[in-house]
Amino acid sequence: MERRKFITVVGTAALAAPVLGSLTSVAANGNAFEGHKFPELGYAYNALEPYIDAQTMELHYSKHHKSYYNNFMTAAEGTDLLKTPMEQIFAGISKHSATIRNNGGGYFNHSLFWENMTPTKKDIPAGLKNAIEKDLGSVDAFKESFGKAAKTQFGSGWAWLSVDKSGKLFVSSTPNQDNPLMDVVDKKGTPLLCLDVWEHAYYLKYQNKRADYVDNFWNIVNWKVVNDRFAAAHS
Repeated sequence: MERRKFITVVGTAALAAPVLGSLTSVAANGNAFEGHKFPELGYAYNALEPYIDAQTMELHYSKHHKSYYNNFMTAAEGTDLLKTPMEQIFAGISKHSATIRNNGGGYFNHSLFWENMTPTKKDIPAGLKNAIEKDLGSVDAFKESFGKAAKTQFGSGWAWLSVDKSGKLFVSSTPNQDNPLMDVVDKKGTPLLCLDVWEHAYYLKYQNKRADYVDNFWNIVNWKVVNDRFAAAHS
């Protein structure tokens, strides 16, 4: 995926997210690696309401995500990991500590998550839509499969739409902060879309109704970003 800044949405000064640096690269794509940086949120904490509330967004981004980043940077201090893109780290994650695996995954996964959401609803671009229909049957079938992966993930984890080495799309879920780039998962590929199903991502608003949170996710998916990731994976 090419580096990009998150879509900027004007919010109130009280709710606007702080500027904390640019998103780490998801794939080098020929560009020099610039180090691990905590990403800008790019939209106000209340921008995704009513689907995700402002309090959840603020706590999730500024507390949970920032803690993963800080813990990863502390664990990586004094090692070559500070100069290594995350996708390369994940490719050999089985060789690293649980601290690197959990916090590196949490740092990276959330960076993808914020970017693949938007308050501006748009249609799925034709190229991605055609691929979904070809590999997953239909858009509705894909949403059902993805929703099932998110709703049935036991405990904490993530749901994913990814593309494998052959260029085929697949849906999967991972526990904790694992992702499809890691060498420890069953289904490996390049992530295109992710949904956080840890309780801290939805419990203030939805309590135990994870299914409602998952169903509402489709109202805020940034299909342009997902399509851009898909195009980059095929470049």
